[in-house]
Formats: sequence, C-alpha cells, structure tokens
Amino acid sequence: MTTTKFTERKTVPFRYDTVGSFLRPQRLKAARKKFQADELTLEELKLIEDELIIELIHKQEEAGLKSVTDGEFRRSWWHLDFFWGLNGVRFKEASHGYRFAAEETRAETATLTGKISGRNHPFVEHFQFVQKHASNEVEARQTIPAPAQFYKELIRPENKEEVAAVYETKELLIEAIIKAYKEVISELYDSGCRSLQLDDCTWGMLVGGLPEGVILDGQSEDETRTQLKEELLNINNQVISGLPSDLVVTTHVCRGNYHSTWSAEGGYEKVADPLFNRENVSAYYLEYDSERSGGFAPLRNVSEEKLVVLGLITSKSGKLEDRQAVIDRIYEASNYIPLDRLALSPQCGFASTEEGNVLTEEEQWAKIAFIRSIAEEVWSC
Repeated sequence: MTTTKFTERKTVPFRYDTVGSFLRPQRLKAARKKFQADELTLEELKLIEDELIIELIHKQEEAGLKSVTDGEFRRSWWHLDFFWGLNGVRFKEASHGYRFAAEETRAETATLTGKISGRNHPFVEHFQFVQKHASNEVEARQTIPAPAQFYKELIRPENKEEVAAVYETKELLIEAIIKAYKEVISELYDSGCRSLQLDDCTWGMLVGGLPEGVILDGQSEDETRTQLKEELLNINNQVISGLPSDLVVTTHVCRGNYHSTWSAEGGYEKVADPLFNRENVSAYYLEYDSERSGGFAPLRNVSEEKLVVLGLITSKSGKLEDRQAVIDRIYEASNYIPLDRLALSPQCGFASTEEGNVLTEEEQWAKIAFIRSIAEEVWSC
C-alpha cells in the first residue's frame, strides 16, 4: 500500500467506479418479454422494474460504490431509449443493425416526427426514483447518450429524408439537438441531479480507419476526420456550456459493447486533440481493457484540471485479470497523467443493451469487488 497522500474524491469519478449499466436479472428479461407479448401491462412491468432497481441500488451500496445508477434497467438500449423519450422522436425499424466484430444487433433506430423538445423526458422520473431510494452516503448518477451520439443517429442515410423534412439544414438540426438536451438536463438538475455522464461512441468510431461511405466527397480520410471531430466537439460543448457549476459532467468514450463483442479498434491518438484538451467535461471514462485501445501516451493531452478513469477491467468476460498486471498498468499510465488524477473502472457497462455481456451476475459483482480492492491498494481510499 502506498504512503502517498492522494486527494479524497467527493464527487464522481471516485477511485473505484462503474460505467453505469448492469446485467438485467432474468426476472426483468422475462417481464419485458411478457410486456412485448401483451401479457403484462406497463404498470405491472414498472412495478417489477421498481423492485429490481431498489435491489440493485442496495447491492451497489453494499459493494462500496459511492455513486449509484438504476443499472439502465428501464432501457433496451444505452442510447435509443433516451432518443425515443424526446418529443418529436419515434422508434423506427432500421434496414440493418449496428455491425459489430462478431454480431449484428437488432435493427432499430430513431427518427423524427416533428420538432425536437426535451421537456418532460421520462429519464427525469427515472433519476428521481434512484435518488429517492439511494442513501445519503452515495451519489445518484444519471447516464445519457452524448448529444453528438443523437446527431450521428439522425444523419444515418435511412433517416436523412425524415429529418430533412423537419430541419432543412444541418445547422438547424444541431441547434435543435442542443436546445432539447439543455431542456432535459435542466429538469434533471432541478430534480437534484449533480452527476451526469455522457456516453459517447462517436469518438470511438473515429479512432481507426473510417468506414466506407463516411469520407466526404473531395476530402481525404484525415480531412473528413478533422471535420467530424470539430462537429462532435461543438455539439457536446454547446450543450455543456452554461450548465450549473455544481453539476459534474463526465463522459465515457466507447468502441462498442454488445453481447461481449466490439465494433471499433484503435488507440486514442487520432482523437486526443480535441477530445482530451477541448471537450469541457470533468473526467473521461476510457476503455483500456485490450490492445484494441492502444497505449497511454495520448493521455498527455488531457487538460490539467481533468481526471481519467482507466477502464482496465473488462466487462466483456467474467474472468478476473491478473491483479499485478492491472496495478502495473495504472502506474504506467501515471507516466503521462499524475496518479492523483486517475481512477479505475470496468472498460464499459456490463449491459449496454438488455441482452447484456456474456458473464454471470456473480462474476459481475466479483469484478466490482476486484476493482475496489485494487483501488484501495493503489490510492489508499
């Protein structure tokens, strides 16, 4: 155990943390299937969700976690449910699912039916429920997809026509997204939310080679990447701009996490500028559980006031990592960013969609205990 004195973390990110989603219990999966088959009412489903979320909150507290979520138990997807909860947005069957390395997801997306508004979003009630049932010893935390993620969903080729019927220009669409997000966040804040996490796969999709059809006409791959980076940064930063100073906004950068598979690979070199030095968040939850994530050198770009949560523990497998190897990697990362500005978590959630990753609930909680144990050794927390 180190004798160095580290800053006591009183808000997210804590020295040992999670990304927010948890494996759905079999009872919840069964209830959702019955609801979809019209064998269960919405009210009956909600009662089951309520009961299981309360159990999850207690389990998180018993595990020693200092920030708690609802595990995203009321969602099917980490991102689409939030989009569908906005006014002017509807569910749409897609031509194909999101393509991962070993699988393709369900074919679902979100498109527009009218002007976008964030008022009375159901996630506000979801947060209020967590806050009501969490103890005063922990922080209730809300995860939502980043604004840039919503923009990316709406500009999918199969959504462009419907979106253009509502917003004639890209600029008008971006302005509407920013306004709607600010409305949701304002209502979350008024409900007591002081910890907001923006989950963002858009950066993760730019770390490697750009897929076919993304490179803009007349541009090189690097030119297109530079343009996209500035657009993503602008959308996210405009939403963050002007938020209350006591609202801690963090982000999780992901390369895809579906049923223990992934969709992108590459280190952070191509996105470190502007992601690490110009996005106005307090901390980054970063994937670092495999060689696909590259090395730690890009962390030298992280602005001095920001923190980094190292996702060194995979949520894609139940097997525990080599303890000393994890500790060694934490100290390796500290060559680029001070140890006092680092923390530890899984690389992603345990269930970014209701399918969940391929591990058991027991293995999930063993991972969290493992993370806590390592953090206590490294940071004496």
